[in-house]
Amino acid sequence: MKLSIRLVAVILTTCLAGTALADKKTGDTAQYVTTSIHVHGAVEKSLTLNVDDMRKFSADQTGEFPIICQSGAKVGTMENHKGVLLKDILNKAVIKTVAHNDVKKMMVIASASDGYKVVFSWSELFNSPIGDGVLVMFEKDGNPIGDEEGRLALISTKDIRTGSRHVKWLNDIEVRKVVE
Repeated sequence: MKLSIRLVAVILTTCLAGTALADKKTGDTAQYVTTSIHVHGAVEKSLTLNVDDMRKFSADQTGEFPIICQSGAKVGTMENHKGVLLKDILNKAVIKTVAHNDVKKMMVIASASDGYKVVFSWSELFNSPIGDGVLVMFEKDGNPIGDEEGRLALISTKDIRTGSRHVKWLNDIEVRKVVE
């Protein structure tokens, strides 16, 4: 039971810390724009990827889907974004495992330059439909995404509340083993 409580505490602390920082943003989003992401932690190959690197992956395109905030209110829609599945990026970095079940103890933290953070479990990304909709985006309507999202952003299109795990200005992806 202690491990479960500790895991929940780590996840909540990570998420809430990012939210608190994100709320202090000013109207000038240019200061948050990122041009690359760093993939590190419990991976065999740390990666630094920019938009050109992302174009070398097999790309996915979103259709139209609603942006639903944590309260359940629809705050807008997104469409025609192009990007790479997060699990494809993680497969390139190769998640470290010693024991067969290590991956089931992993979490992935996606962070933005403004401090916002979201968390995914390995099981969500690789063993559920959620993973087929977690996209690191770099393009909208054939053009680079703008300063309001950064050159790289992340969205979980298959979440019920899609806005909660929309990471604008994505700059960091960390893989962390949370339980021994």
